[in-house]
Amino acid sequence: MLKKHKILIIEDELELAKSTVSSLKENGFLPFHAKNLKTAKKFLRQERFTAVLLDLGLPDGDGISLIKEIKSTEIEIGLIIVSAKDVLEKKVQALELGADDYLTKPFFFSELNARLKSVIRRFNLEDNQQLTINEITLFPEEMRTLIHGKIVDLTGKEFGLLLYFFSNPNRVISKTTLGEFMTSSYVDYGFTDDLVYTHIKNLKKKITNSGGDDYIKNVYGVGYKFTVS
Repeated sequence: MLKKHKILIIEDELELAKSTVSSLKENGFLPFHAKNLKTAKKFLRQERFTAVLLDLGLPDGDGISLIKEIKSTEIEIGLIIVSAKDVLEKKVQALELGADDYLTKPFFFSELNARLKSVIRRFNLEDNQQLTINEITLFPEEMRTLIHGKIVDLTGKEFGLLLYFFSNPNRVISKTTLGEFMTSSYVDYGFTDDLVYTHIKNLKKKITNSGGDDYIKNVYGVGYKFTVS
């Protein structure tokens, strides 16, 4: 990472917050922790954050109200919701208000790291405006893909998947994680393993038909891995 991105963690579970801060530091981020809305608002006035990790259930109020405040400003901040499994209605409301992604507790820190990188790249907050792995180059702002210098026509879902794999090379990503990523990105709660498989199959075919290597490997019983040597 070329610069340290400031990440605000708004979480009242102190042990989880402490572990999250430690993990983000290890991955090159600069984390700040707020245990309630009052402290979070103070940080947001004082600092310029790249992204916010927001727990919806806080002791001094509903996190939904903070989403409205953040999205009413002209400042671009990536917003990832962290919530329990039983708050689907709030997840939908958060996404409709402009949240960029969500994670369900409990989660793996490797997954959090990948989601953050994906949101950062989606907002073009990295210093580089293009991302390259071997013969494949992505231009996130334009949603444009080049393989060996030639344009490859990808659907929005396929481009999102490829960008997500670029954010998390050489890691095994579960089918559930990919399904949640595609769901949160497109506000479509009908994604199944079969639909994820279909989009990945189509993406693999377009890459190899354009002369690219077969990077996306199936990890039997688990998910997929974007293998880069």
